[in-house]
Amino acid sequence: MIYTDTRDKSVKTDFKTAVVGGMNEKTGGLYIPVEFPKLDKSFLNKNPEPNLRDIAFEMAKPYVEGEIPENDLKKLINDAYPFPAKVSGLDPNSYVLELFHGPTCAFKDFGARFMARVMSYFNRNEDKPLHILVATSGDTGSAVGSAFHNVPGLDVTILYPEGKISPLQEKQLSTFDGNVRALRIKGTFDDCQKLVKTAFTDNELRSSLRLSSANSINISRLLPQSFYYMYASLYVKNRAWQYNRIENPSIIMVVPSGNFGNLTSGLIAKKMGAPITGFVAATNTNRTIPDWIATGNYNARPSVATYANAMDVGAPSNYERISTMYSLDDVRHLFASYWLDDSGIINSIKDCYAKTGYTIDPHGAVGWKAWSDIKNGAMAELAQGKKHDYTKPGLTPNLPDWADDVISKKNAIGVVLETAHPAKFGSIVEKAIGSKPIIPDRLEKVMRLEDKSIPMENNYNQFKSWLLENLK
Repeated sequence: MIYTDTRDKSVKTDFKTAVVGGMNEKTGGLYIPVEFPKLDKSFLNKNPEPNLRDIAFEMAKPYVEGEIPENDLKKLINDAYPFPAKVSGLDPNSYVLELFHGPTCAFKDFGARFMARVMSYFNRNEDKPLHILVATSGDTGSAVGSAFHNVPGLDVTILYPEGKISPLQEKQLSTFDGNVRALRIKGTFDDCQKLVKTAFTDNELRSSLRLSSANSINISRLLPQSFYYMYASLYVKNRAWQYNRIENPSIIMVVPSGNFGNLTSGLIAKKMGAPITGFVAATNTNRTIPDWIATGNYNARPSVATYANAMDVGAPSNYERISTMYSLDDVRHLFASYWLDDSGIINSIKDCYAKTGYTIDPHGAVGWKAWSDIKNGAMAELAQGKKHDYTKPGLTPNLPDWADDVISKKNAIGVVLETAHPAKFGSIVEKAIGSKPIIPDRLEKVMRLEDKSIPMENNYNQFKSWLLENLK
């Protein structure tokens, strides 16, 4: 597979270069495949649907062809995924895709564990370690830290915004040792991300250290997240026929989004043949992408702290990939977009629990509310000309091609991505429903560990000096 650059289409490189480099140091652009091969229809039409590991293998093959032999790829995938992606039905046309069954209880485990094993594979014959720099708004850092901890030849530095993630999330980040450490930055996630991106374009730094990224700017984080979209859409398609005799359901993936890497992974799955009709880009008060879809103007802005902190991103880097893969007009045909403020998040957690008995986290709650509004009349109102003010919480004013499927209430099924375990946000959930969710053992153990984070100002020169002094 050939990979190119979102900022320079003349760039042509291989998977290893894209993975190890993280992003193009010359342009600052993101790597993206030049094509997205479709899976064979006989594979897609299996009933029961293939399991997650088989899907991962078939989807990954074309992207690593000639660089990772099939036997090695199978071993890598089997080692990466000892846990499931679970699909739970809440009502006949609403499902939740649970992505919190991995070691750090967040969807980032799917991308991080695949990426760590790919990087270790490519680095196996190198004399110097590969230094991974990663900015996190909540869950990425802990997933990357867990996936890379004690992996030979790899070294990880995590940057997170001080005071802007949940206590449990911070414990997951700040308690690593050995080849993983966390820097506590006095700033926002966008500040952390800017420090990392600046490092990648610093020729002096890169001449001293072999650098790569583990954010969704790295293609090896993005591609594996497409696996669970394929699995969930095939699962829901088969259940729609099994239970309701719906042959071709209109499957809408409702995606809580911050840096928009997760949603970009869904686009990759759709291009590869996943039976996905459309997407809802659901976010919090950091509504950069909904505003872009509503107005046509992309205006990055400082991020705002919210209850759904993993989505506190004002300058989502994967906007570059989305706008490379699709024109704005195409996006409007494919996406609905939606945003919700903190009071709406609390009310959504409460509403989901009251109606279904399901305890959802603040990020999934944005998706739940978006789908509830869409299926209960918000899209019908748009079709009737009652356009919502996009500067207020709710659905932005474009009507995607699948709007009629929802309005007619015939065959539209929403799949809300539950991206983190609700226990990671226990105090917020308790505020909504009156009790905290049960903490899984793997999270409870983390709370007893010592904090080893390193404080740092939002200053690139200080960050660079620290890297040069401490990463040899």
